[in-house]
Amino acid sequence: MSEPPDPIVREELRLLEEAMRALAEEAPEDASAEESIVRELERVRALLVSGQEQKDQLALLEQWDRGSALLRQLRASRAAPRVDRASPYFAHLRLRESGRERDICLGKGTCIRRGVRIVDWRNAPISRLFYRYQQGETYEEELAGRVVAGEVAARRTVSIRAGVLERVDAPEGSWLCDAGGAWSHVEARAARLAGGEGAALRAHSPALVGQRSAQPAGGARRLGTDAEGRPLRADKRLPDVAGLLDPEQFELISRPRPGCLVVRGSAGSGKTTVALHRIAYLAYEDPQVDSPRTLFLTLSPALRDYVGHVLPGLGVGRVRVQTFPEWAARQRRRLFPALPAAERADTPDFVRRLKLHPHFERALAAQVRRVPGPADPAQALDDWASALTDPRALEAALGPGGPLSPAELRAATDWCRARNEELFAALGGDADAPAELDAEDDALLLRAWQLRVGPLPGAGRDALRYAHVAIDEAQDFSPLELRVVIDCLAEPASLTLAGDTQQQLAVHVGSGSWEQRVRELGIPAAEIQTLRVSYRSTREIMAFGRAVLGPLWEDEAPPAALRSGPRVEVFAFTDPGACVAFLAEALRRLAAEEPLASVAVLAPSRAASAVYHEGLERGEVPRLRRVEAGRFSFAPGVEVAEIEAARGLEFDYAVLVDVSAASFRDTPSCRRLLHVGATRAVHQLWVTHAGPGSPLLAEARAEPR
Repeated sequence: MSEPPDPIVREELRLLEEAMRALAEEAPEDASAEESIVRELERVRALLVSGQEQKDQLALLEQWDRGSALLRQLRASRAAPRVDRASPYFAHLRLRESGRERDICLGKGTCIRRGVRIVDWRNAPISRLFYRYQQGETYEEELAGRVVAGEVAARRTVSIRAGVLERVDAPEGSWLCDAGGAWSHVEARAARLAGGEGAALRAHSPALVGQRSAQPAGGARRLGTDAEGRPLRADKRLPDVAGLLDPEQFELISRPRPGCLVVRGSAGSGKTTVALHRIAYLAYEDPQVDSPRTLFLTLSPALRDYVGHVLPGLGVGRVRVQTFPEWAARQRRRLFPALPAAERADTPDFVRRLKLHPHFERALAAQVRRVPGPADPAQALDDWASALTDPRALEAALGPGGPLSPAELRAATDWCRARNEELFAALGGDADAPAELDAEDDALLLRAWQLRVGPLPGAGRDALRYAHVAIDEAQDFSPLELRVVIDCLAEPASLTLAGDTQQQLAVHVGSGSWEQRVRELGIPAAEIQTLRVSYRSTREIMAFGRAVLGPLWEDEAPPAALRSGPRVEVFAFTDPGACVAFLAEALRRLAAEEPLASVAVLAPSRAASAVYHEGLERGEVPRLRRVEAGRFSFAPGVEVAEIEAARGLEFDYAVLVDVSAASFRDTPSCRRLLHVGATRAVHQLWVTHAGPGSPLLAEARAEPR
């Protein structure tokens, strides 16, 4: 291999050679090094205690601080993750302090040996300098209890694979090594999030999607008008409930009550918009709809909070907006007050799969038919417990196949039997017996009540009856959960179900088309309508989302998207720390250029979102927030969350992190999760991964750069 022409590349090659040499050595000297430091500290402490050299007290204290810090660093390096020799570091920082220079490398392990300093970017205080300062900037920071000041003499990122330096990126330029070992300067196109602040289309132009009707003057069609601006109703007193709605959406919203309307459509097609505006429309027709007798349910706390802010703006202020778990828990505590409020945290997955099984209601109903008993809460409680612990009855009711193997079903019934014995012991007065329920038990107990006792009671002696119920993200509800709510509707029933089976993230609640689901639920005269225009995302984002779904895409024409935008970008890194550095710089720039933009950094797991939030926080990204329990702020800035928590929401920009082969395998659940994450973006989507990328990216023809 010829000598690289650029001195920066030569420097990086020499640094890597030194690092690999240090890593290859055994470390018998570490023990002696610690002994030497400890002896020196003991000597300094003796001098400090004796006070004999008072004029040198300050120098001795500084010596004690340096030695103590070195000892802590040495011990921490032993406890820290070991440096990966195949990819030991991803960044190189050269610091100039008091005329002296030192080199620091950032990786995912720690090695301090023979002049080589590799530190873990996640917890080494000095890594803050890399994330906070650019090359040529001066710094003054408190690190390890002392203030350090100096200048960033060099700040570079590198790609090292299999111990070989492949790429160097520096402010002076970028260099790439080809397969033959020859280095060349490459033109680096700046990656930039830009141009999407507040870009979500709220005014829909039918002409843009191939319809013949012209847009009215001004380009905005108001609720209650056709595509040419003419009133759809003679009565024009219907308030403008914010609506810039297309004819298809308005036709669904204005369907007369009662009846069951199922609104399906791809991400961003306006399903939630239709469900909310339908409530507002019905409330205008019948003011009693704007009352606690109307219920909006979802599974997402974030979507609950969003809807809670939107409905009052539509002139509807008294509708109950809750997550289904909140609603079910409230009703269950009211009807079964003796049962514990504590929720179990260690439930095995196979038990959750049993309780969410699409056919579990059959087992519960069979139990009620088979066992005579009084129509009272005690018998309903017994029905619930018995249905969960009879493996033969469950096998007959659930049928072959499905989410549980025979062995898992036996294990689940054994586990439920043991927990039920503890529960009934506690109810019998045993203060030492654990008393907890699973979150899924609330719906099961409510259904047991309905089957054994009758309708859920409301206030006084009347049954709990809702004038209208809207359920969003309905694809992730189990059939039993939907049945519990549907049986709380007044007669004649008024119901709106909104959902997209291609965004189903709950893998245990069953599958099938909406026609099949409605048929199995026994909803009479249900009308199923499909929204075919996606207003949220660009064509490029929708194409990416469709590609990652692959064979799961339903056999329908792809949704029309109204506009094009930047291509979906995929960025590959050797380490999460390098990705964090890249994103921190891009997000800081975006915050300066578009202060009102909303950005979601979405990860597949809580562990990954925590790592990226901590790293971006170290990089001083403005208005950075870690989303906990689905509580998004809906304010400008950067929200870091899990993909699942963001379902139903939209952001000007979305960045999907950790889209690796380990996190996103070729499974239906991974395909849907990646699809949901991608389609949160209104204007621009970035995808990143450290290490090998997900095979789903290859299917989407998304090449990293």
